[in-house]
Amino acid sequence: MNRKTADEWFEEYGESHRNPVNKLIHWVCVPLIYLVVFGLLWELPQPQWLADIPVLNWGILTTLPVMLFYYRLSPALAKGLGLFTLACLLFLLAYESLWETPLWISCIVGFVILWIGQFIGHHIEGKKPSFFKDIQFLLIGPAWLMGFIYRTFNIRY
Repeated sequence: MNRKTADEWFEEYGESHRNPVNKLIHWVCVPLIYLVVFGLLWELPQPQWLADIPVLNWGILTTLPVMLFYYRLSPALAKGLGLFTLACLLFLLAYESLWETPLWISCIVGFVILWIGQFIGHHIEGKKPSFFKDIQFLLIGPAWLMGFIYRTFNIRY
């Protein structure tokens, strides 16, 4: 099986992300969508065996296959994405104790608003979102942004 390299994924993803306004929208929306998706998973009802383990939920369990995907893409990128994922999970943990609005409500509202932003960006770009071609691009978006950060600081991936 011939897997694509991170750069091959990024090149293909970048084909529909060339417009500066669309890129800016993605810099805002992609990380926040990543966060709210984990928030929605965090709020899913848990089976009893899972509920008995403190601070373990579907959001945290989902990080395992996500991080495996990123590790297979690039171990170096997986480190940065792992730190970002950890920051998201810590934010969700803090949210539960600091805000009165239920997490799931904030995440659903955020999800809708952020995806509207993404589709506006793609309308401006004049190209469909990449995930219409391959669902894996939903995970490539955050990695694509992390790749920009790595290249800015001359970090090899």
